[in-house]
Amino acid sequence: MRLTRNAIAPRLELFDMHGQPVHLGQPSGRRTLVCFFRDAACPFCNFRIHELTLHHQALSDKGLDIIAVFTSDVPALKRFVARTPRPFPVIADPSSSAHTAYRIESSLAGKLKAITTRVSVLLRGLRIVGLAGLNTTNLLPADFLIDERGHIAEAWYGNDAGDRIPFARVHAFLETPQPLR
Repeated sequence: MRLTRNAIAPRLELFDMHGQPVHLGQPSGRRTLVCFFRDAACPFCNFRIHELTLHHQALSDKGLDIIAVFTSDVPALKRFVARTPRPFPVIADPSSSAHTAYRIESSLAGKLKAITTRVSVLLRGLRIVGLAGLNTTNLLPADFLIDERGHIAEAWYGNDAGDRIPFARVHAFLETPQPLR
């Protein structure tokens, strides 16, 4: 069963690829976008990481933290995702414990749909990861907008391997007033 709006985000302590602790779902006084990705070689994932990197400063200036969670181990993240430095935490979750807690879904049909309908993104992503991007899992992406209190403001479960929350929705979330404390 998917997580829904207003639910308390699952609270987990994880470690980024540099060994620094990252607290998912913890009330922090800031808004957070938690992005769940497939494996480090996924072309759709790497293209989205590229987009998040480009948008990071503007989103951070509006009070948003970004956290990226992959099912890969640290060496794979360093090989693909971190070849370019990322301005936000990137977490290795090879056991998929965080993916399980946030109820990330899997679908071969969703993977195939993305390959056939998002060809331009696939090709741009393959330029980043090379042919390793052709051997990826069937996990689907998911994005969670979490408010300052640790509640889910929006849960976006992708319908295919390239379906991510639109940046317009992220900006709309940032424009809503913060709750009273």
